Amino acid sequence: MGKVVVIGGGAAGLMASYAAASHGAQVTLLERNEKLGKKIYITGKGRCNLTNDCPPDEFLENVVHGGKFLTGALWSFSPEDMMAMCERFSLPVKVERGNRVFPVSDHASDVTKMLERACLSVGVTIKLQEYVKEIGDLHSNMRDIITKSDAFPCKAVVIATGGLSYPSTGSTGDGLHFAKRLGHKIVPCVPSLVGINCTGDFSALQGVSLKNVCLFAKQRGKVIFSEQGEMLLTHCGISGPLVLTLSARINRIAFSEIELFLDFKPALDPKTLDARLIRDFAERKNEQMKNVMRGLLPAALCIPVLFAAGIDPARQANAVTRTERDRLVHVLKNFQFTPTSLRGFEEAVVTSGGVDLKDISSKTMGSKLAPGVFFAGEVLDVDAYTGGFNLQIAFSTGYAAGRAAAEYAGNFAE
Repeated sequence: MGKVVVIGGGAAGLMASYAAASHGAQVTLLERNEKLGKKIYITGKGRCNLTNDCPPDEFLENVVHGGKFLTGALWSFSPEDMMAMCERFSLPVKVERGNRVFPVSDHASDVTKMLERACLSVGVTIKLQEYVKEIGDLHSNMRDIITKSDAFPCKAVVIATGGLSYPSTGSTGDGLHFAKRLGHKIVPCVPSLVGINCTGDFSALQGVSLKNVCLFAKQRGKVIFSEQGEMLLTHCGISGPLVLTLSARINRIAFSEIELFLDFKPALDPKTLDARLIRDFAERKNEQMKNVMRGLLPAALCIPVLFAAGIDPARQANAVTRTERDRLVHVLKNFQFTPTSLRGFEEAVVTSGGVDLKDISSKTMGSKLAPGVFFAGEVLDVDAYTGGFNLQIAFSTGYAAGRAAAEYAGNFAE
């Protein structure tokens, strides 16, 4: 029975441990924290959106980086397979809007418990508070995985230490350091699925929620993103579902090249919107514009939009000229934000970047540079949109890495 060590007790590491042990390996799982799945506990606002109930080809459309690389792993362990595993290990699941899958209990902790049950059922040895310091050199087909307190010899090792997002959960880049020492190139890591800082004073706008708006981005004048949905204004810029998706698309582009625009009324073309303004102004002709605009916008946005259109908020509606109205229509359809930076890793749902996929086997998740070393989950340069896709990537790559590690270790079993 070949010995396999898995570093990291999150989604990818737990799945890799289960897969390796169920394929005949003697598995030891090393977790630096005092409990397993610390990041799982905070996913989906504590409910854990663990996968997305869609076929692999549709799933891959939601992968931002690494889609081609993930194809094999996703077909080998699909969302359907993950849902079946949940049921098999006594975790009933449900499907909600957008094919998002959650535990029926709405408790993220139940997902971690299910994965732990699965690991224990196939004999995985779990060791908590074991901080790995070093992956030893290869000697006689063996490596020592060295922690602060012990050394664990193995034939194969799976690195599933996560990325850099939510560092308070233990994702501090250890696996990236291990990979670099083993000769791997690291694609620079940036936050993804995160809010965006913008210039200007947002203090009066904090907490304003916008629905059925269209956010679009231009790079050097060309539209590179345009989606309709919901977003949120924060004390320092913008956030919410639309913005998280946008962040995944622009996080590797220099922000000096990016312009962001908001269409408050995507259902109305400029001509129809102008007719709406004419009607509103006629009905409330003696009122100040800052009050008239409340029929179109949240109160906190009325004055900023009017200023952007060059209209005095105290102006009476019947005094607004055709030229001013044209400017207002343009601003309502193209309200501009100037992005300065992404919010930090401490707020990012996932990390974009990681171990370069060029030196990783897409079939086994094995290193092409270091024999017997496998990678899984967020440590790899793969990421996707929200909706359960990133956790499924962790499960699919974890399963592939664990199964391959068991086979590799078995080839050298004594």
